[in-house]
Formats: sequence, structure tokens, C-alpha cells
Amino acid sequence: MATSCIDAYRILRKGNEAFVAGQSTHPNADISARQKVVDGQHPFAVILCCSDSRVIPELIFDTGIGDLFVIRVAGNVLDDAVIASIEYAVANLGSSLVVVLGHEKCGAVTAAVNKVEGGHLIALTDKINPAIDMVQPQAGDLVDNVIRQNAVNMAEQLQKSAPVLRPKYEDQTLKILPAYYELTTGKVAFLKD
Repeated sequence: MATSCIDAYRILRKGNEAFVAGQSTHPNADISARQKVVDGQHPFAVILCCSDSRVIPELIFDTGIGDLFVIRVAGNVLDDAVIASIEYAVANLGSSLVVVLGHEKCGAVTAAVNKVEGGHLIALTDKINPAIDMVQPQAGDLVDNVIRQNAVNMAEQLQKSAPVLRPKYEDQTLKILPAYYELTTGKVAFLKD
């Protein structure tokens, strides 16, 4: 049975509360859980997050094998392959929640803010630059503001993505939410509910 987007959201919030409190239960991590997903997967949520080694969605949300469909790319930015992966999880695996998870001290965002160049890095920083422009007049730490705005921007792009995501988002069978992970506390703040 598929998990509703509201229930998926509650599961993630509850799991993160346990992680922050140091009370993770590490569900669905035993041999039985592994055997249940051999013939197929039905992750209740998609997490688009940064490749940063300090950001591990399965731990942050206290979930286990088969619970999350995780896509990792520096700066949690979108391209056709990322969108196609999200569409696959939503349309074929039954995921009802997509979280775009930015995080404190993101190296890709820092590189974009500092205009670091080299190799293929521009493919990432070009996608982050709109967030820089949007937050320039805001008070506070520029990098932190860009991290949050970038997560919001990517979530909004997914909400408008046709033909797969937008109809499900509009009929409220799919939630697409931006979030921010604090490395220091382990807390995930959903930026728009």
C-alpha cells in the first residue's frame, strides 16, 4: 500500500526528531528488510540532496532499506537525468513526497558565491547563480541564504515540471518541499510546508 504524501512527511519529521535527539531506531536495516526489497522497491519519499559526505538521508531521517529513493548531486541541482530519476520514483515506484535538501556549509554553493571556476564546476554553479541574485539584498550570511534559496528554487522547478510531476503536485497526491539540514544540530527545517 502506498504511503500518502502527508504520512510520508510525518515519517520524515518523526525520524529526524529521533536523529536529533540521538534516539534513532535504524528501522528496516536487518536481513528481513533486505529480503523484502529483492523483487522490487516502493520508497515512500525521494530525497534530492548534495553529494556531501556529511549528508546521509537514511540516517538523518532514521529510515532503512527501501524507504527512500536518494539522488545525490553537489548543490542539489537539477538536470534532465535528475528530473527523470525523480519522475521514475514518483510514477513507477509510488513515491509521494520529494524533498530538496540543502545543507549548512555546502561546498557547491560556496563555490558559486565565490565564483570558483575549473573543469565542469560551471555546470553546477550556473544552476545556483539565480539563488545568489535573489538573495543579494537580504541581511545575514550570503552563503547560508543562497543554500536555502537554492533548495526553494529547485523545489519550485520540480513543482512545475511536466508532464509527470506537475499534475500530481497540483492534485495534491505529491508534495515537493525544500528543506535545510543543519550539520551542527542534525535538524532538518522544512522551508515551506
